[in-house]
Amino acid sequence: MRLLPALTRVAALGVAAILGAATLTACGDDASSDAAGNPYGLLQPGVLRAGTLTDAPPNVYLKDGEFTGFDNDLLRAVAEKIGLKVEFVGTDFSALLSQVNNRKFDVGSSSITITEARKKTVDFGNGYDFGYFGLDVPAGSPIHSFDELTGKRVVVVQGTVQDDYASGKGLDPVRVPDYNGAINQLKAGTADAWIAPAEIGEKSAADSGGKIAVAAKLLSPAPTAYAVAKGNDALREALNKGLDEVIADGTWSRLQAQYYPGRPIPEDFKPGSGTVPVPAASASAAS
Repeated sequence: MRLLPALTRVAALGVAAILGAATLTACGDDASSDAAGNPYGLLQPGVLRAGTLTDAPPNVYLKDGEFTGFDNDLLRAVAEKIGLKVEFVGTDFSALLSQVNNRKFDVGSSSITITEARKKTVDFGNGYDFGYFGLDVPAGSPIHSFDELTGKRVVVVQGTVQDDYASGKGLDPVRVPDYNGAINQLKAGTADAWIAPAEIGEKSAADSGGKIAVAAKLLSPAPTAYAVAKGNDALREALNKGLDEVIADGTWSRLQAQYYPGRPIPEDFKPGSGTVPVPAASASAAS
């Protein structure tokens, strides 16, 4: 008679073990399913949430309520190659990299120059563009070169490579959170110069009604790239793959001609992995 309770307990333990194994298997299946449905670890499967700026044409800006510019249009094309849609969200550049690494955004898109200091916060894909520093001054200013800024009131956007450059030259720059802040200081005459991304500085001068002039340009020391959170190798590698594909099919060249008409490309600049031939932009693409 004593054997029956013992057998019952053994049977119960066996059933529990089977159920436990089944539960673990089911959990494993869910994890596998999640990974398969969201291989890049995105905030929302299938959607690339991109932090960008609203006020930096021709690179990144809002036009008729839509995020556009070279960087953002290129990102849309890259994302399409890897089966993703892009959702853009505006932010300040000074906060962008930390927001990417904290997973508020999947990617940062804002002509972000690769630097060793920034690599400590985020990972970068392959470079997709080059750039110049521009020196914008109030119209009629006697300043004509970067060498004439000592003792001047120089404005920069906080956290940019232009900020790094000014600090490295001992200029003690005035830091503002966005490009409009820099432009407004020049227009008001409260700054002697603005060190800007050259394309943005040129566009700002052209739109200033004669209040701002471009005094000089200087080639930036490193390429720009999209930023992803540290350790998100799957997304970084996918973006690199998509970038090479849009270079190969001519999209990169077309967007270069559209947003930077007449800008020469340095001979030693190779976008993407550097292994993909870069087609010349067609005449229609440049118009």
